[in-house]
Amino acid sequence: MRNSFVFLGFVLSVDVVGSILFVSSNAYAKDPVKIIYDTDMGNDIDDVFALTMLNNLEKRGEVDLLAITLTKDNKHAAPYCQFINVFYNNPDVPIGAVKESGVTPEDGKFLLQSLEAKDEDGALKFPFFDYANDKTEYYEATALLRKTLAAQEDGSVVIAQVGFSTNLARLLDSPADEFSPLNGKELAAKKVKYLVAMAGNFVDKHQEYNIVNDVPAARKVFAEWPTEIYCSGFEVGREIKMTGVAMLNDYGYVKYHPVKEAYNFYRGLDPKAEQCTWDLTTILFAARQDRGYFGLSEPGAIVVDEQGFTKFVPSPDGKAKIFKVSPEQIVRVREAFEWLCSERLL
Repeated sequence: MRNSFVFLGFVLSVDVVGSILFVSSNAYAKDPVKIIYDTDMGNDIDDVFALTMLNNLEKRGEVDLLAITLTKDNKHAAPYCQFINVFYNNPDVPIGAVKESGVTPEDGKFLLQSLEAKDEDGALKFPFFDYANDKTEYYEATALLRKTLAAQEDGSVVIAQVGFSTNLARLLDSPADEFSPLNGKELAAKKVKYLVAMAGNFVDKHQEYNIVNDVPAARKVFAEWPTEIYCSGFEVGREIKMTGVAMLNDYGYVKYHPVKEAYNFYRGLDPKAEQCTWDLTTILFAARQDRGYFGLSEPGAIVVDEQGFTKFVPSPDGKAKIFKVSPEQIVRVREAFEWLCSERLL
């Protein structure tokens, strides 16, 4: 149950789930940013943090999470996203699974482990999601992208791509269908405001993970995408790290927190451990583009070669810009990440 009211000029949203009270605020009135989250959930823990941020930002009234699409070809990835959304009382977000891509099909370190986690007595730690008996039929990712975009106002959707380019490349190649008479490239040009992607490495001679796992798709997207592109390279999230101390201290408002559990499966709860925040950068930029969290390059083009190496080529008429981050911004962004991921359920 959700209720909203105004208190001292703040818009407060209150949700009650069982005995848990969620309270969030939005200090200013604006339309929420409409976001499609395209993720390779299950390969690294930063995808979990990014989805957690999206749920908390939605409760604050800052974003509208329209859909989640998966580029990791693993049967546990979509249910895991649903599991996180249910925890945050947001079960109605449609989820689309990639079909027959064969990209990173392995289970990973935390998907099934979290869904089946049990306490010392053998009881499920998260009984609100009974994965063993889950019969949910998930959308096919490209179809969900087309359906979601077709239903939105022109130029209103931000796509946050934090995994491989598989789904967006397939979108570009998609023909007209029951959702829209436009082909995929036309539909993206009409409905998408911009694409923000965690992809590439623009500092080191290094093949970045999201690019190299589906090089043909990445080459297609960064060459043919019809709207503006903002790209957060490997070098940005590498410099901004979540602390192990935050993981130990900030999630204790429930006995078992799925984010903390996933982090423990993935990295372990070591106070000295740190986690790079690659995917989170795209969400913070999408939700709060005008807050100065990141600097941007001049316009240009993102070029992906046949081996998956990336470079940024400045050009006055280019559609793309890449993120830059200063030492002062690193501190500010890390604080924002740690707060927005662990925002308390009162």
